Amino acid sequence: MSVPSLRARVRAETAEEIRAIAKRHLATDGANLSLRAVARDAGLVPSALYRYFPNRDALLTALITDAYAALAASAKAAEAAVPRHDLTARLVALGHGVRSWALDHPAEYALIYGSPVPRYAAPPETVGPASEVVMTLITLLFDGAGRGLHPATPPRPLPATTRAELRRLLDHSPMPKPTRTEPAPEVALATAFTLWTQLFGLVSFEVFGRLADLIEGRREYFEHQMLVMADFAGLATAVPSHGDG
Repeated sequence: MSVPSLRARVRAETAEEIRAIAKRHLATDGANLSLRAVARDAGLVPSALYRYFPNRDALLTALITDAYAALAASAKAAEAAVPRHDLTARLVALGHGVRSWALDHPAEYALIYGSPVPRYAAPPETVGPASEVVMTLITLLFDGAGRGLHPATPPRPLPATTRAELRRLLDHSPMPKPTRTEPAPEVALATAFTLWTQLFGLVSFEVFGRLADLIEGRREYFEHQMLVMADFAGLATAVPSHGDG
């Protein structure tokens, strides 16, 4: 393995410092980043910053990719710490991993799950990091299907067009494959998507203050809702207690 040159290491360290400064600006300016302000705080003239990030969109893409990766790392680390047989606990832990990261990094969470950034279109390289949490949910649901666990109440039948689209995703993407065919894999995938949207709806309501003056015991409410989702998905196993998040 070749060792990066001094010049390459300095460049990487400078790019990382620029990203760290830009993340601090997110907390005060939102996604309306000023490259001049970031360059000033990094001790660079704007023309020097452009050697690392040619425009605002390139810097936003780096921050978005970093945020998705950090969120996924928190969720996956929490889920991985739970015994593999306890599917309900794995789902609850994953949820706590998402929630904890979002509450600790509200500006970065808002960048990826808040309002779209005007005049910015996310490039394809953000898709993989953005999919990590839902891929973990899909794996968990397919683990349950492989153990014969099904939703307690069968869901409303999927529309034919949706079933076909989910089948296409299963056939043409590197998703984990279930080891059993009951329930149908596209139904398990649809259940994972439902959990995904419910999870991020819960987290977004809390991060963006939609529960203010309504729910005070927010952690308890969140965990209850995660258990409701586990029941919906048929993940009928015991849940060990978690520390506060």
